[in-house]
This record gives sequence, structure tokens and C-alpha cells, in this order.
Amino acid sequence: MSFTKPRQLVAAALVAAVLVYLLVRMAYGVLPQLPTFAGATLLLIALIDVVFALTMRPRIKRRPGTEPVDPLTAARAVALAKASSLAGAIMGGVWVGLLAYLLPERGTVQAAGADTVAAVVGLVSAAALVAAGLWLEHCLRNPDEPEEPLDED
Repeated sequence: MSFTKPRQLVAAALVAAVLVYLLVRMAYGVLPQLPTFAGATLLLIALIDVVFALTMRPRIKRRPGTEPVDPLTAARAVALAKASSLAGAIMGGVWVGLLAYLLPERGTVQAAGADTVAAVVGLVSAAALVAAGLWLEHCLRNPDEPEEPLDED
């Protein structure tokens, strides 16, 4: 399993942003108003990632007084980290796509103002999830292995 690359996250976010922008452009009038804290649930997942990183990091680094990490637990944690960063990137793209539609409409469509606030909350939450996922992945790196070489593909 390789480490998450920024270009993977950017690509996922761009695809999500374009798709959501096109869908919202076609169907915004029939969508219900967004709850202000609709995207804030991503903050809960980010918080779990941060707590997990704080508890796993000393164990991975084999600090005195800590119990070694079971390899299966480490593999599951890496999967969680990669899934978190990818989900955060996709949801960030969703919120960016929505904002791309809403910002020009704020002056003409009353609901766009409230939905803009919800989209900003969602975007901030998605960014926090990406950061937490990447940090958890960083904390789970095996200290005995050399850094991964940069690939030029």
C-alpha cells in the first residue's frame, strides 16, 4: 500500500466539484434548503482520526511504556486514514461545486444565501477531514522503513 498522493486527492475533488456543479445547475430549484451544519458531521470523523493518531503515534514509534501495535490494527488504521482523506477530498469537491453555483446566485436567489453558509461549513469540515486523515497516515509510518522514493509518473 502506498502513501496518499496529493494529486489523487485533487483529482477526486475536481471530479466531484464538476459533477455537483452540473447537477446543481440543472436541479437547484427542486432541492430542499441545506441544513447549516450538514457538513459538520465530517468534523466528528476528523476528530476520531486525530484521537486515533495521538494514541497510535507513540506506539508506532515504540516509545518506552507503550504496547506495540498489532499489524492488523495498523493496517486497519492506515485504511481508515486513506479513506478519510479521500472522503474529505470528495466532499470538499462537492462543497466547492455547490459554492461555484451559489456564489453568483446569492444576489438573485434568496435560498442561495443560507445554502452558502452551509456549503462553507461543509468545506471547512471536509478540509479538516483531509488534514486529519493525512496526519493519521503520517503517524502510522513505520519508523524502520526508509521514506518512499518520489516516483516520476
